[in-house]
Amino acid sequence: MIRKTRLFTPGPTPLLPAAQFAMAAADIHHRTPEFRALFTRVLSQLKEFVGTTSDVLVLSSGGTGAMEAAVSNLTSPGDRVLVLTAGKFGERWSALTKAFGCHVDVVEKPYGQTFTIDEVKAALKLETRAVFVQATESSTGVRHDIKGIAELLKAEKSEALLIVDAITGLGTTHLDMDAWGVDVLIGGSQKAVMIPPGLSYIAISQRAWDRMESTYNPRYYFDLRKERKNAQKGESAYTPPVALIAALGASLDYIAGQADGNLAEGRKKLVDNAETCAAMTRAAAKALGFKLFAPEGYEAAAATAILAPEGTDSGTLVKGLKSQFAAIVTDGQGDMKGSLFRIAHIGFFDYMDTIAIIGALEQVIAKVKTPLPGFEFGKGLVAAQKVFAETAK
Repeated sequence: MIRKTRLFTPGPTPLLPAAQFAMAAADIHHRTPEFRALFTRVLSQLKEFVGTTSDVLVLSSGGTGAMEAAVSNLTSPGDRVLVLTAGKFGERWSALTKAFGCHVDVVEKPYGQTFTIDEVKAALKLETRAVFVQATESSTGVRHDIKGIAELLKAEKSEALLIVDAITGLGTTHLDMDAWGVDVLIGGSQKAVMIPPGLSYIAISQRAWDRMESTYNPRYYFDLRKERKNAQKGESAYTPPVALIAALGASLDYIAGQADGNLAEGRKKLVDNAETCAAMTRAAAKALGFKLFAPEGYEAAAATAILAPEGTDSGTLVKGLKSQFAAIVTDGQGDMKGSLFRIAHIGFFDYMDTIAIIGALEQVIAKVKTPLPGFEFGKGLVAAQKVFAETAK
């Protein structure tokens, strides 16, 4: 049989064809009326996609660049901050805040778990200036309770800004930045918006803009005030990746087109699609005899983390999917390498893709003789089909 490479990774994700065409045609200079019109439109669309009335900026960087910008622009050396971590990307918040001289309190949970609101409350102090957290921890397939954390900060009348890495959360999780009181929400281009890596976007509340006037950590390329000033003129502070901006516009048009031109509704459909694909995958994994890594009720829709059977290496399944079907899934990260594998549902995935990866997984299980008692062809597919049939009612 022929082999067609397919990405089932939580980033980069499969590219939207319309975005690829837009990149190929993006032969324009960034200091022209044509680009200003495109950039202004994209910034406006991003506000709808994120679901906020606040300013949304685009940065020429991966998501980590926007994370660094949030730290450098919103903290000063010696500020007490709270980092909530339960995975590799939570650990990145710890490293970033320490790099910029913050006094860092940490609520740390083992990989595969999440923290309770009571644990967050116990760690919160009067002098806490910011709380840093992921919406979803893609290294473990776990979803965190952003709404609950926001409600806690309100109830405690805390002055702490709530800064959320939603790089895999946007487009896979229903988030309400304005109503919940999230101050910063960060996204990345290689995720739900279905374009290549190289752009990040960051939504910033007025409260965060006000805080920025009194912080004094060093910043230059990632000076958000400078970007905001230029964005008001339809420009970026420095040379932007024009082709990626064009691709982002095409992707946001596509998402809006899924709901008759309503981008906010298109975003909801994108999230619902990810939730359905994730639920199908979880049901299939359980039916085949696997165990899920995330606790029940906190499974992320961006990616499903599946534990390898005891005594086996998840890399065998990862390699088997690649060698047999050119299907690219991801192994565990850090200490979890060899213990689990992750199948993504973020962005340009649908029912057909989900059925395909489950069928391929069944073939690999049989070929490499994965020790799953009671394994039979079709068990995973039947379980996934039932979930879809129920969801599609």
